[in-house]
Amino acid sequence: MTTSRRDFLKLGLLTLSGLAFRPYYTRQEERDPGLVVRIASLKVDVYNEPDFESDIVGARYLDQMVTVYYTLNAPKGPAHNPRWYRVWGGYLHSNHTQIVNTRFNPVMWKIPEGGQLSELTVPISQAYKFDNDNKVWMRVDPLYFETTHWITDIVLGPDGQPWYQITSELDKYRKHYVPATHLRIIPDEEISPLSSDIPAEKKYAEVDLQAQTLIAFENNEEVFRTKVSTGIPTKEIIPKGTRTPEGWYNITSKYPSKHMGAMDASGAPGYYSLPGVPWSIFYVYEYGAAFHGTYWHNNFGAPMSHGCINMRNQDAKWFFRWVTPTWEIPPKDRSMWDRRGNGTAIWIYTRRDTSITSGNDYTK
Repeated sequence: MTTSRRDFLKLGLLTLSGLAFRPYYTRQEERDPGLVVRIASLKVDVYNEPDFESDIVGARYLDQMVTVYYTLNAPKGPAHNPRWYRVWGGYLHSNHTQIVNTRFNPVMWKIPEGGQLSELTVPISQAYKFDNDNKVWMRVDPLYFETTHWITDIVLGPDGQPWYQITSELDKYRKHYVPATHLRIIPDEEISPLSSDIPAEKKYAEVDLQAQTLIAFENNEEVFRTKVSTGIPTKEIIPKGTRTPEGWYNITSKYPSKHMGAMDASGAPGYYSLPGVPWSIFYVYEYGAAFHGTYWHNNFGAPMSHGCINMRNQDAKWFFRWVTPTWEIPPKDRSMWDRRGNGTAIWIYTRRDTSITSGNDYTK
């Protein structure tokens, strides 16, 4: 790796002027092929009609890319998510799919001290690690569209092309590598605070577990509403069960990229590993209760999680920017940003009395 790095730096000096400022464009038919979805579950059935009670005529499997002919909202729903896809051979429900795209990016040749936040812009990128003992590249878990990662170095990859080193805050000693063109640099201004002129105590949000909605308020006026997926109902809350805890909380900390699972604070009864979870916003950090983006399902409006509050990636990004504590970048280590404190107030509840309306003055 040391020799490869030296060789790469020599190559970089020769090609910097030609590559650093020239964006990589694909042909039009590759950039805009129509709607494509990735299968995000082990198996998704294909039905004869857009109806779960119709005949099953086929299946698609984890990480398959499926071309969608058109979408429709089926009369038989389900009500929270009636979207179905017409695909080859039948109809596929959208609940366990991820809409993906492919965009390649210019290479950043100089990595800032402390790392650079980035976003994956291809459906799947096969990550590798380098075995220093045997001097060989080894495959590790793949990374998925719209996951976020901290770039900490640039090297020559197994194909002799520039690859980024990405470092998980879960394990600073575990270095993985992906092709540099697969990651888009996220500039700091893209995640600057929203509504920073509003006093922090005049912001709050509520999550209705029955309606599976999140609503954000400023000065008691609704400014944002979206569907979410909270914890699958169980007798016990996380970490022993998967039910989302109810009550008043405050945001404690937030991470633009978080490796979830495979750790004590995962909040999940059982092993799983989710690298690069985007826009994670903790309100009970000790056992992993958080809002965050989601790339492993598209079934918002129904409970789906191990106790966290799943959000669409763009919704989670908006919420990340909006809640306090505000985003600040430490001078030397961006990846471990963690400002615990009395952040935005969050009310999580099950609305049993439908006569109660949102917008009461909970900030007093």
